[in-house]
Amino acid sequence: MRFSQALERINGTVVVGDPELVEVSRGITCDLLSEVMAHQEQADLWITVQSHSNIVAVALIVGVKVIILANGRDFYPDAIQKARDENVLLVKSPLGGFELSGIFYEMFQG
Repeated sequence: MRFSQALERINGTVVVGDPELVEVSRGITCDLLSEVMAHQEQADLWITVQSHSNIVAVALIVGVKVIILANGRDFYPDAIQKARDENVLLVKSPLGGFELSGIFYEMFQG
């Protein structure tokens, strides 16, 4: 699924990147970076409330293409710059992690 198809449904705001260029089919919802590294299982998108630059580094390590920041939070400026430099899509949503997870689960099931 092209990520742009989900933007309206999650009331998402693109912070960095082009959602038309990103395909997603699996995700993870987690706030512990070590847990994401241990159990991401080739996820394309990551839902979290962490907003610092280390999330971009972890995304690069595990192959995540999109980081969705839940609960209406804002990314730190250093995370935005790192994502811009590394071509990682950053999106924020006012929805909580549970609701976002449910939406993507439903969309991925087709």
